[in-house]
Amino acid sequence: MLLQMVSTVSNSSLLQPGFSLLNFDGHVFFFGQKGWPKRSCPTGVFLLDIKQDELKMKPVFFSKDSCYLPPLRYPALCTLRSDARADEYQYIIHGGKTPNNDLSDKIYFISLVSKTSKKITFQCTEKDLGGDVPEARYGHTMNIVHSRGKSMSVLFGGRSYTPLAQRTTETWNSVVDCLPSVFLIDFEFGCCTSYLVPELQDGLSFHVSIARDDTIYILGGHSLQNNTRSPNLYRLKIDLPLGSPAVTCTILPGGISVSSAIVSQISDNEFVLVGGYHSDNQKRLACNTIVLEDSKIEIVETVGPEWTPDIKHCRMWFGCDMGKGSVLLGIPGANKQIIPDANYFYILRCKGAEDKEEELITQTCSQTSSEDPGDSTPFEDLEEFCFSVEANSFDADDADTYNEDDEEDESETGYWITCCASCNIDINTWVPFYSTELNKPAMILCSSGAGHWVHAQCMDLSETMLLRLSEANVKYFCNEHIDLNKGLQTPQKVMCLKKPPMKPLRKKKTMKLSTSTKKSFLRRLFE
Repeated sequence: MLLQMVSTVSNSSLLQPGFSLLNFDGHVFFFGQKGWPKRSCPTGVFLLDIKQDELKMKPVFFSKDSCYLPPLRYPALCTLRSDARADEYQYIIHGGKTPNNDLSDKIYFISLVSKTSKKITFQCTEKDLGGDVPEARYGHTMNIVHSRGKSMSVLFGGRSYTPLAQRTTETWNSVVDCLPSVFLIDFEFGCCTSYLVPELQDGLSFHVSIARDDTIYILGGHSLQNNTRSPNLYRLKIDLPLGSPAVTCTILPGGISVSSAIVSQISDNEFVLVGGYHSDNQKRLACNTIVLEDSKIEIVETVGPEWTPDIKHCRMWFGCDMGKGSVLLGIPGANKQIIPDANYFYILRCKGAEDKEEELITQTCSQTSSEDPGDSTPFEDLEEFCFSVEANSFDADDADTYNEDDEEDESETGYWITCCASCNIDINTWVPFYSTELNKPAMILCSSGAGHWVHAQCMDLSETMLLRLSEANVKYFCNEHIDLNKGLQTPQKVMCLKKPPMKPLRKKKTMKLSTSTKKSFLRRLFE
């Protein structure tokens, strides 16, 4: 085995744990970045170009009839062909986490529409399912099996959030193992069926699954309920007759207690197992060879590469299969790096990687991902992402290379600024607070000086007040400038309303009549 370091160019901060990668015609694409896509690549899908030991990324486009694909982390992926020997295929993506830490239960199909030296276009469609639809989850696997001329997808494992009825304030964001159900998904008719087999008692996540014809082998995995890594090796056999499918499970000897391991295929029936963890804080540096013959599987330990001191002493590592006997590994960078969150990457070339390239029918699927720091278990601090790429170069114009320096810095001018001293809005942890928010926080303009934007949530504005301010044509001052504005503001001069003086009422003059005059007047009145 040969271990070779790969350098990243100007965009290494995008290569964070949680990515997934697709391989079309020997070219590698990835999506699932940590955070929402920027304007330079609204699809969030990039071409991963490795040339002369340098890694570059180039934006990818979606066709007009495509649906929206959120940047999902830790989903399950597999390839789907019309039949086992077909050359054309598409990727299936299920589950995963959004940047808001919501779990997805949707299934997407991605296919390559066109590819030129200047532009690559994908088509993304969403598939509706009925029946026993799998719940939203992450850290699971999905494979395609072929039996009696028919094909089905098999989904197993993963984690999900605690059900709403069982949540408390302290355990609101806690995750639990999904039930150990085996889901058979028929994409032709859009229906799902779940099966419970007695051999699978505990839920598993971040395990390895290898599918060959009508059989799936499940190796390793982590159980949150018992905080153990299963030493069992399971063999799932799927029979697809004309009637109802049949699922049988057998526990085989010779398993390995490991989680987040990586499998790479080096020949038609031979694989290499590298990486993973023995325990929460102990990496697994040993390597194994897996050989499949008919209905048998053999796992033997093999000589690994000469690991560098950085790999040996780092607390965590991550990576995934690059195809054709190569594995991409990553370790966290030093804190003193100029670019924050940057990682170091290596390519591990296994035995047989120099052989003639050929399309291999056998599928492998491994969840080499853990969770973000700060979640419910120590094991989830070992966050990783899934790579399944080719190291071949794509001869595209370097002018199309994605460069973060060309992107407007949204941390300074966008929604993810530090608006005040007490601002706690972070792009990686933010969740909608107001009903009007979708994927960006609500902001309001402070009229102090030249004006600046602040987050409505940081200003402790109620939703009613926020709507009232947005509808009214009034000036708003943030919490830091409201007192200053009051001190500098000159009270407006109140104009007194002058009223004309009222004229006094004049008394009416009355005439006094004598007694003789009154008698004379009355006499004339009655005559």
